[in-house]
Amino acid sequence: MPTVVYHLPDGSNSVVEVPAGQSVMDGSVRNNLPGIIAECGGSCSCATCHVYLGEDAAQCFGEPSMEERDLLEYLEGASPGSRLACQLIVRAEMGIVEVTVAQSGG
Repeated sequence: MPTVVYHLPDGSNSVVEVPAGQSVMDGSVRNNLPGIIAECGGSCSCATCHVYLGEDAAQCFGEPSMEERDLLEYLEGASPGSRLACQLIVRAEMGIVEVTVAQSGG
């Protein structure tokens, strides 16, 4: 099963097996991890699941949609590696993917 390593705002890490087809946000919410608030429940409308991806992790996921880019454009603390965890769908062949949860969760 694919594994997501969440680097949390408090400096700790949490390793979670996330079933293929679920989002990085789902893995966090289902395991009660801090930082990913997910106010909109994964509908790409609130940006409270802001994470940062390194280059290796970014290559595991497709390009952000125009809707996601629009939300990220106005998000405080956004960087070129910023993504919304609700839009990062885990695939079976991924293995281990690392994400850094944004400090404010959104």
